[in-house]
Amino acid sequence: MNDAKPKNPNRQLTVGQLATRSGVAVTALHFYESKGLISSQRNAGNQRRYPREMLRRVALIKVAQRLGLPLASIHAALQTLPEGRTPTAADWQKLSAQWKTELDDRINRLTALRDQLTGCIGCGCLSMDACPLRNWGDKLGEQGSGPQLL
Repeated sequence: MNDAKPKNPNRQLTVGQLATRSGVAVTALHFYESKGLISSQRNAGNQRRYPREMLRRVALIKVAQRLGLPLASIHAALQTLPEGRTPTAADWQKLSAQWKTELDDRINRLTALRDQLTGCIGCGCLSMDACPLRNWGDKLGEQGSGPQLL
C-alpha cells in the first residue's frame, strides 16, 4: 500500500514556488503582476497563489525579454492568449510570428544606425542640423531653427 499523498495537478503555487521553478526573482514576479503580465489569486490569508499555467507565461516573458522586446509588446501579446490555460505550441507560433516582424524592423533600424555611426565617428561633428544620429527623425527641424511649436 502506498501512503504517499497523490500529487494534485490543480495545486496552485506560492510566489516563492513560482520564483524557484521559473528562475525569476519574487520581486520580478510582483512587478510582472503589477504590469498585468501574470495574475494570481489571494487565499484566505491574503497570500498570492498562482495557477500552474503561470509557469509557462513566465517562461514566455523571459524569452521575449531576452529578445529585447519591450514589456508593452509582451503585454499586448499575452493579452491575445486565453485565460486559465497553459500557452500551447500554437500560441507560441502565433506570438513568435508577431515578434519576428518587430525584431526584423528593429534589426533594420539598428543596422542603419550602425552604418551611420561609422560616418559620424569619421567626422565627429554631431551637428544639430545634419547629423542623423543627433537629430534622428527631426521633422520640426525641417521647418527651421528654434522652437517650432510656440
